[in-house]
Amino acid sequence: MPDLLHAHYTRRLRRRVMAGPLPRHVGLIVDGNRRWAREQGMADPSLGHQAGAEHIEEVLSWCEALGIRHVTVFLCSTENLQRRGDSEVAFLMRLIEQVVAGRLTRPDAGWRVHLAGLPDILPDSTARALKEAVEATRTCTTGAHVTLAVGYGGRQEVIEALRELMYVRAEAGVSLTELADTLSVDDVAPHLYTAGRPDPDLVIRTSGEQRLSNFLLWQSAYSELYFCEAHWPAFRELDFLRAIRSFAARDRRYGH
Repeated sequence: MPDLLHAHYTRRLRRRVMAGPLPRHVGLIVDGNRRWAREQGMADPSLGHQAGAEHIEEVLSWCEALGIRHVTVFLCSTENLQRRGDSEVAFLMRLIEQVVAGRLTRPDAGWRVHLAGLPDILPDSTARALKEAVEATRTCTTGAHVTLAVGYGGRQEVIEALRELMYVRAEAGVSLTELADTLSVDDVAPHLYTAGRPDPDLVIRTSGEQRLSNFLLWQSAYSELYFCEAHWPAFRELDFLRAIRSFAARDRRYGH
């Protein structure tokens, strides 16, 4: 009976949120994989990464069902690569290659893949798999876009954008002083990893932590934030729909 009630409530909530305003772009900070594995009694907490990687495809299907066409998934930060053990990082990279990139390139996946991050700091096989996923889905015509943030840091992204902007302007003969005098938000945005895609309307973080952890710092300036207690592998469609319901009930002021 509890399962039937849960399914019934989920269907009702799905219909309700579909009738209200929906985010165009959702950012996902997929936190809590290792904690979930420990709570499940798994000997190797890294196995939580596997459950988390496999869960991404299901969550994307929920977005697809609601007509949400832009999703950014924070898979691995620059800090993760630097601070986690070598064996854990290697395991996580294999999951990204085989589970995440592999499944998103299947003909029936329906998502065009984009990357955010520094591929040069990734293992060669991971960088290659991600680039191949981008190429394999380049002609996707569904209008659905998923950005995989791997080896990503928000501060680093802004630095890279400013550096690229300065190079471009220097080649056009613009002095550093001229650039400083005229620099605007609109000048920087085209050089971000997410150039050409909308900023996230809603950022969801699982596992109860209430911080952005260097995720889309520039793009999330006016995003609505939603923090969920469930660990990422245990994040249910009901939890997702509650986040969308919360978004729909908010009065977005964009800093005004």
